[in-house]
Amino acid sequence: MINLTVTAVVFGVVFLAELPDKTALAGLVLGTRYRASYVFAGVAAAFAVHVALAVAAGSVLTLLPQQLVHAITGVLFLGGAAMLLFRKDEDDEEIRKPENQSFWKVSGAGFMLILVAEFGDLTQIMTANLAARYDDPLSVGLGAVLALWAVAGLGIVGGKALMKRVPLKLITRMAALLMLGLGVWSLGEAVTG
Repeated sequence: MINLTVTAVVFGVVFLAELPDKTALAGLVLGTRYRASYVFAGVAAAFAVHVALAVAAGSVLTLLPQQLVHAITGVLFLGGAAMLLFRKDEDDEEIRKPENQSFWKVSGAGFMLILVAEFGDLTQIMTANLAARYDDPLSVGLGAVLALWAVAGLGIVGGKALMKRVPLKLITRMAALLMLGLGVWSLGEAVTG
């Protein structure tokens, strides 16, 4: 059964962490050049693959003693918060234009872009941590994939308007603070047992 609280927490954490990511900007670029529904289909499929891999990895971590899992996830959350707070702004990468507007060409380009760019990304690591933390793969997977799809949708359809209204730096700091809180909480549980 799906735990809506876990799903909501995961959605919030992953959404905030992914929003300032370069893949959201890449989705924005693809969405301005090609049919949005085709782009979203490819991007959504790639994110589903990444979430499945992350949840599987996190589920393996639940086989370890709980205190050790809390310590590992706490350290990884703190590392993720540090990465968000101290990362340098990266230049947008050039995106190759598919030769035509067919569904398979456009969605395939979106799928491959996300599949490569997101492998081992912060949100994939966070999803694995959250799967280990909550030991609820279905709720974590649902929250993570919905968050990633929401960010992709925003990036593809309305990213320009959002970035004009909400500073990217503020979004990044909010995600970092949330991860910092989760890291401290996990380490606290590791210490107190």
